Amino acid sequence: MKFEIVEQLSVPETIAVDKSIHEFQRLKKVYGDGRWRKMKGIYIIRFQSGDVCRAEIHWYEARGKGKKEQKTNRFWYK
Repeated sequence: MKFEIVEQLSVPETIAVDKSIHEFQRLKKVYGDGRWRKMKGIYIIRFQSGDVCRAEIHWYEARGKGKKEQKTNRFWYK
């Protein structure tokens, strides 16, 4: 499900780091070495259909790699 971030509502927080991430080995294999972190934050997003809602988004990131594999977890429609 493709979406566009419209506005950030909370400060992103770390859920897990390195080997405590369930998919750590896959991330390392696909994107390379780094200090991988699983992050989450609350954002207002817009879907391709034009619907706008508040959502919790999870992603992985490592220094120099940027945000990878963003996915929505929870929705709150207005």
